[in-house]
Amino acid sequence: MIGKKKKEEKKTMERTKVNSSHDDDVEVQEITENSPRDTSDKVSPGTTATTDLAEQVSELNDRYLRLYSEFDNYRKRTLKEKIDLSKYASAEIITKLLPVLDDFERAIRAFDVSSDAGRSLKEGVALIYNKFLSILNQQGLEPMRTAGQPFDTDFHEAITNIPAANPDEKGKIVDEVEKGYLLNGKVIRYAKVVVGS
Repeated sequence: MIGKKKKEEKKTMERTKVNSSHDDDVEVQEITENSPRDTSDKVSPGTTATTDLAEQVSELNDRYLRLYSEFDNYRKRTLKEKIDLSKYASAEIITKLLPVLDDFERAIRAFDVSSDAGRSLKEGVALIYNKFLSILNQQGLEPMRTAGQPFDTDFHEAITNIPAANPDEKGKIVDEVEKGYLLNGKVIRYAKVVVGS
């Protein structure tokens, strides 16, 4: 009897083992059947990492190129500013000397009106004027040519308008009251002119 009981117990244990292993298989099968099977999005883990790294490298390279180009533009701009500064550094002093140049021109014109007594004095003043003008020309100063030129607000300042003697003088400069000057191509004093209308 004891042997029969043991045999029966043994058989029930084996059945439960078989049933439990069969239940586990069913559960595993149900889980795999219910899980979504989307193979189109499957990417191996190594591919995702390399894609992320490639994007980071591309982004960092783009940042580097932008920073480099910004620095290059800054370097060029500051170099140009330095060149312009040295080119026009004398503008302030030359502007202050222009009235002296005007006085020399007036003195030479005054000698033309007077008699021959001041001829040697006129020549002396003209020599000083020419020397002074040549020094200023070496620094980049050049007088504007205005007589007969069309009026341009970028270079000329109109003092007044007068009726033109002939139709060709309309909109053109008839007379120059004060000379205009350029320093290395940049206007440092506008020419004061009379325009024909």
